[in-house]
Amino acid sequence: MIIRVGHLYPDYLNIYADRGNIAVFALRAARRGHELRVDAIGMDDSVVPGAHDLYYVGGGQDREQWLVAENLAHKAQPLIEAVHGGAALLAVCGGYQLLGRGYKGFHGEEMPGVGLLPLETVAGERRMIGDVLLETDLGPIAGFENHAGRTYLDEGAEPLGRVVSGFGNDGESGYEGCRLLRAIGTYLHGPLLPRNPRLADWLLAQALAHRSGGEPPELGALPDELEAQAQAVSAERARSRGGKL
Repeated sequence: MIIRVGHLYPDYLNIYADRGNIAVFALRAARRGHELRVDAIGMDDSVVPGAHDLYYVGGGQDREQWLVAENLAHKAQPLIEAVHGGAALLAVCGGYQLLGRGYKGFHGEEMPGVGLLPLETVAGERRMIGDVLLETDLGPIAGFENHAGRTYLDEGAEPLGRVVSGFGNDGESGYEGCRLLRAIGTYLHGPLLPRNPRLADWLLAQALAHRSGGEPPELGALPDELEAQAQAVSAERARSRGGKL
C-alpha cells in the first residue's frame, strides 16, 4: 500500500536533523511491504484534505518559525479538516508550537498558530534543555528537548505522556506533548523516531487506516535491537541528567 506523506516546510523546519523521522517512516513501511511517497508542502503549496495520510512538521529556530507561521496559519482550515478526516500527524518542537493557537514571545510579540491542538505557548526566561523520558500509553518514550516556550494545554486536553525525567511542556505540570485524534505534538526531537519505534509504528498504522478507510492494522514485529539500545541509552541519560530548573 502507498502511504502519502505531506511534509510541511522541510526547507525551514529541520533543526536537529528532524528530517530523520521521515527516513524512519520510509524504512519501517518498506520492511512491511508498503511504500512511502513524500510531498513537500512549502510556502506556495496548498494542504488538500484527503490528499495525504500522514502530515509531518519538524522543528525550527525562532527565525524559521516566524518565517512560516503566517503562511501556515493560512493553511489552518484544510489542515484541521484533514486531521478530523482521519489523517495522522506528527509535529515536533517548533512545529508542535505552531499547531496550537499561537506563541507569545518574550517581548509580547505574537506568532499565529493553526489552532488544531488545544494549547498555547508563551516564551520563558530560561531554555529547558536536556534528555527526557516519558511514560505513555504507547510505552516509554525517550528523547531530547531544547525550548524556551512554555506550552499550556487546555483543561481536558490529552498530553502525550507523563514526564518521568526532564521538563516537558512547561517544567511544572508534569506532562509532555499533546494528542488529538491521530495527531501527536511533542517537544522531543533529535530526531525522535529512531529511538522510539513503537511511536513510529503507531503513526504508520494510523496512516494506513486513513489510506484504507478501515481500522489501524496490527503491524508485524521488526528486529528492533538497535532501536531498543538507543532508547535505553537515551532513557538512562534522562534519568541521570534530565533537565532541571
